[in-house]
This record gives sequence, C-alpha cells and structure tokens, in this order.
Amino acid sequence: MITVTEATATAGALKRLYDEGVSIWLDDLSRKRIESGNLAELVATKHVVGVTTNPSIFQAAIGSGEGYDEQLTDLAVRGVTVDEAVRMMTTADVRAAADVLRPVYDATGGRDGRVSIEVDPRLAHDTPATIAEAKQLAWLVDRPNVMIKIPATRAGLPAITEVVGLGISVNVTLIFSLERYREVMDAYLAGLEKAAAKGLDLATIHSVASFFVSRVDAEIDKRLTVLGTDAALALKGKAALANARLAYEAYDEVFTGQRWTALGGARANKQRPLWASTGVKDPAYKDTLYVDDLVAPGTVNTMPEATLNATADHGGITGDTVTGGYPQARADLAAVEALGISYDEVVQQLEDEGVAKFEAAWQDLLDAVTKSLNSKGVDGE
Repeated sequence: MITVTEATATAGALKRLYDEGVSIWLDDLSRKRIESGNLAELVATKHVVGVTTNPSIFQAAIGSGEGYDEQLTDLAVRGVTVDEAVRMMTTADVRAAADVLRPVYDATGGRDGRVSIEVDPRLAHDTPATIAEAKQLAWLVDRPNVMIKIPATRAGLPAITEVVGLGISVNVTLIFSLERYREVMDAYLAGLEKAAAKGLDLATIHSVASFFVSRVDAEIDKRLTVLGTDAALALKGKAALANARLAYEAYDEVFTGQRWTALGGARANKQRPLWASTGVKDPAYKDTLYVDDLVAPGTVNTMPEATLNATADHGGITGDTVTGGYPQARADLAAVEALGISYDEVVQQLEDEGVAKFEAAWQDLLDAVTKSLNSKGVDGE
C-alpha cells in the first residue's frame, strides 16, 4: 500500500511536468508489471498516464518467460502457429494494461490512459498489410483506449490516413526527420477528413506522433567526435534537442492553420508530439536531459522506467523549454550541416536502422516463443 506521504515524495518534478501540459507515458510493459500491481502503482504515484510498447519491449518481457508459462501451455495445446502465439500474448498484455489505464482514459476524455501496440515490423514497407494488421490489432485488443503504432515509413504514410479514416487511434512511430514529420501530420489530417466524410465522430479519434530523440544525438555525436575539432565537439548533445524543438514549431504551425480550423471545429483532436527514445545514451549527459529540456504544452514524453525514476528524483522542470528556442535550434542544425554532416543522410539512416532493429527484436521474440512451444511438445512453425 502506497501512503499519501510516499506518493507526494515521488511526485515533485513529475507533477510539475504534468502541470506544464506534458503527459507522462511509460515506455515499457510486461505481464509481471501488470500482475504485480506495479503499473497501477506508477499511475497512482508517478503521474504515469499512458504506456507504449514496441517489439524490443515485448522481446525482453516475453523472452524472459516470466508470467507467460500458463498461456504458452494453452497455446501449445491448441497447436497455434508461433505468429499467432505472439499476437495472443502481446494483445493480452495490452488489453490488461488498457484496463488498468481505463480510469485515466475516462477522466481525460480519451486524451490519455492510452496503451500502444505496434503492427508487425516486418510489414513496415507494405501499406495494405499494415492497414490489415492495424485493423486486426484494434479488434484483438478490443479496448477504446488502445493506440495502434504505425511506422512513419513511406509505406506507413497512406496506412496512417486509411486507419485514422476508419476511426482507429494511431501512434505514429519512428519519426526522425522534420520533413517526414510534416508528412505524418498531413497523413493524420487526411485521415480525419476521410473519417468526417464517413460521418464518424472525430472527437473519438486520437493520435500521437513519436519523434525520436536520443538516437539523433547518438549518431550525430559519433560523427562530431570523428571530426574532433573544437567547433565539432562544442555541438555534441545539441542536435537532438534542436530537431525536437523544430518539430514542435512545425506542430504548432500545422495545428493552428486553416486546414486544421475546419477539423477542430468538428471536435477533432490535435495529433500531439510524443518525445520517444528519451533515455540518455551518453553517460556524460544528465540522465533527465530529454525530459527537462523538452517541456512544452500538449506533448507526451514516453520514458523508460530508469528515466521516470531519475526525473522523480532530480528532474529540473523549469517551465517551457521548447518554444523560445527555435532560432538557436535552427542555428545548431545549420552548424552541424556546415561541418559536412548531412542531416538528410542521418535521419534516413536512423529510420532504416530503427525498422531493422524492431524487425530483429521481433524475430528474436518469434524464436524464443518457438522454443517455448516446442518444449511443450508442439511444433510452433
């Protein structure tokens, strides 16, 4: 049982963050976290109002085997394929997490209380299959507070429009470039317009756009270190924040524009920017860097538990740290480009690597489940 005193003690910086208009989502999920009551505890004591998952998170959770043995036995008895087994386990976890978050969903009118699940990453370059998978996942989870994650690949863009047009809430993932982010927002608006044409209630459709942060610094910092000049080294740790801040500027521009006005008048919801990959990868940086320095109203910050705990312990939330920084952000990215580091090349590389990493994690998960099914006397293929 968490006492009021304990809850208050952990709430300081997280409450300030939430008061600034930032929704705190946990970037992790496992059956153990749900069944132990840990997820409910984080909601009660650390202002967690949503959960995101991805193939790597499920690979870590299900690959450990903890909490899944009974369901694996049942799936083995039924003789299901490994792909079906994985979907049954992952959707069961998302459904249970959605039930934990349902009071938040109800209290916020659907804005928060969301749990995200990703389409099979092997479909990232297949538009029709992504649409079909998104529809199937929404049906399998069968909770109003689920969000279906669709990658922001070229093939993902028309899938976003189609799925939103069906009235399904979408979390667009793996966004690295400002150009692609604008295309994502355009795809969302087109989806809302399709939904409106069908007579759907736009107020029930929500979306976030997951703009990745730390991976940008990891790649650009590596290139700056190779250059090794004073000018290059002085730019380390600046590109990711600059990129994210300019993304927020683009968001503010699009969702105050003429096209949005008509949709907003029909009770549509803005597609909120979500800061993803917020765990700091360079130990030289403050471990709350991508929280403290990306505070802006109407955003989501999805944090791994270590970042969540670090923010609760020593986060420095000092108000909006985004909207006043656009000129400096442009200058920082221009300075990186002037050193011969191509922004376009970096963001395309990061998108390609992001898809490949999720595909590899998904394959590792399939392999682990196949082994578990086989150990119970059933061929998982």
